[in-house]
Amino acid sequence: MPDARPNILWICTDQQRWDTIHALGNAHIRTPNLDRLCAEGVAFTRAYCQSPICTPSRASFLTGQYPSTLHVNRNGNAFYPEGTGLITRTLADEGYDCGLAGKLHLSAAEGRVEVRPDDGYRLFLWSHHPGPEPYWPTEDHAYQRWLRDQGVDWREAYGGDRQPGFQVQSDYACGIAARYHQMTWCANEAIAFLSEPRQGPWLMSVNPFDPHPPLDPPPEYMARMDVDAMPQPLFRSEELESQLDFREVDHQTETPRSPTDYDARRMVAAYYAQIELIDDQVGRMLDALEASGQRENTIVIFMSDHGEMLGDHGLLLKGCRFYEGAVRVPLIMSWPGHFGEGLRSDALVELTDVMPTLLECVGLPIPERVMGRSLLPILSGRANPGFHRDFVRCEYHDALALEHASHANMIVDDRYKLAVYHGQPMGELYDLKEDPNEFHNLWDDPAHAERRCALLKRLFDATMQTTDPGQPRVARF
Repeated sequence: MPDARPNILWICTDQQRWDTIHALGNAHIRTPNLDRLCAEGVAFTRAYCQSPICTPSRASFLTGQYPSTLHVNRNGNAFYPEGTGLITRTLADEGYDCGLAGKLHLSAAEGRVEVRPDDGYRLFLWSHHPGPEPYWPTEDHAYQRWLRDQGVDWREAYGGDRQPGFQVQSDYACGIAARYHQMTWCANEAIAFLSEPRQGPWLMSVNPFDPHPPLDPPPEYMARMDVDAMPQPLFRSEELESQLDFREVDHQTETPRSPTDYDARRMVAAYYAQIELIDDQVGRMLDALEASGQRENTIVIFMSDHGEMLGDHGLLLKGCRFYEGAVRVPLIMSWPGHFGEGLRSDALVELTDVMPTLLECVGLPIPERVMGRSLLPILSGRANPGFHRDFVRCEYHDALALEHASHANMIVDDRYKLAVYHGQPMGELYDLKEDPNEFHNLWDDPAHAERRCALLKRLFDATMQTTDPGQPRVARF
């Protein structure tokens, strides 16, 4: 009897903001294939990651648990703990054939191939930040091996001796041509995987590095961008001073920067060019699904692990801050005939909700340890698409190897956002209804003192209620 369980094509980009899809309101970017996916499925317009940093976020959405509960709070960890309930391991145990191309990033990946946990992937084509030897162990870097097999020399193809880096570049120089790009390679491997003959269902994780900095799109994609037409970052001059109040908080921007101090429009253009490449490769994967006759029985997920400040409020890259650009991400889910089509949900959603959604879709129970909530009622039209959660949370606990080892928590309800920086006198409170661009910090406003206290209590309660219970209870005492 044929296996009726759905296949899963799970595309997770790296550091892509929520506001980067044409169909969802960005008039400056061309994303016809993501627009197509929105038309075929459900787009969640208020989806939040549970950490603005890679490893804790990825651990969270792969398990449906918060980073602090998992004790996976940092980038650069020596290893990933076993027994956390990775969904790929769960599905592999249930007969799913699981593959990955690109990042996993559940443990340290600087100068090494990360140590794999029991992740359930049968096919594991690992690639992190594309780059030359000796910084990356080329023989264990599947993308670099592929380039070598194509007869491509990385240094020559990428741009001579110019080294990719995470710093803010002055020219946003172009990188490798699209046909040799890591995103293209990821799509190639996904298409090959979904085309394999098999009896049971499959899950393919497509985890490109883009649009993560160094903002180095293929030359042909950068050439088609109208730099002068790009939007400027959200910024007011007074933030050059007000952001200094947060100088003791971890961030990769050491001091706030005015968009007039660097080529901000070119930076945005380079970022959007990377996303347009992603969009084209998403289109290739969707076309391959349709050509193989599998589209009707495949759940397609498009999301990102966290966002990017992109110059907003004088900040670049990421760190211990919770502005919308850093913590709000795209989330689109499609399954023809099972999920709604062309639906926009403005409900508050966490990335922890993806894992239990998939478990329910394939007919598996949701373990008690899972803190996410299935989105299937909204996806299937059984629930109001305007409500899913009372609030969402995000965490930062010494996540980056920066100077101050900051700890912070965020909570967002239907209207307000509160950010607490533990051990620091300042915080942030924004009215997202009246101030969606987050320019007016109400933390010290006496008129909002009661609101601040109520959100602090709610955040404290929610944090303590998700504390790791430790060992399983086997007796009353």
